[in-house]
Amino acid sequence: MNQSSCRPSDPLEVALGMLARRPYSVAEMRRALEKRFGGGPPVRAAVARLRELGYLDDKKFAALYASSLARNRGFGSHRIRRELKAKLVDYKYIEPALGQAFEEVDESQLLERALLKKIKTLRRPVTPARIHSLCQSLMRQGFRSDDIMKAVRSRPELKPGAEDIESMNYEL
Repeated sequence: MNQSSCRPSDPLEVALGMLARRPYSVAEMRRALEKRFGGGPPVRAAVARLRELGYLDDKKFAALYASSLARNRGFGSHRIRRELKAKLVDYKYIEPALGQAFEEVDESQLLERALLKKIKTLRRPVTPARIHSLCQSLMRQGFRSDDIMKAVRSRPELKPGAEDIESMNYEL
């Protein structure tokens, strides 16, 4: 049987299949359907119906996704904000979702856990370049630069390299 004959041609049917695999934000679903069906009334109707049924809800999606990224991936707030924006979540739901996620999980504990993991793999001797690399890695995980520097300075095993790094500027 050729594949085109078994592919659903109804945007709602396709969207339901997509949602069975993973959750989507409203705009992300709309974009995927428009890419496949070219937009128009059938796509708008499918998205509207999915919202009506509660299958597409940016507020709920943002809260669940942010919580999952904090708990399971150990990401900081900056990284989660970027991930939510990449998923095309409506901006008005991003900050409340972050607030809720970090009520459940302490961001400073996530940073401490990530730092401990990085220290275990840090090659010796501890040099400013290695500390810089470690800090950059933690920033990519979404932690604030000043929080990272406080955590790094508090670790005695990182003192030799951290003292020389004070003048370096860490910005996202």
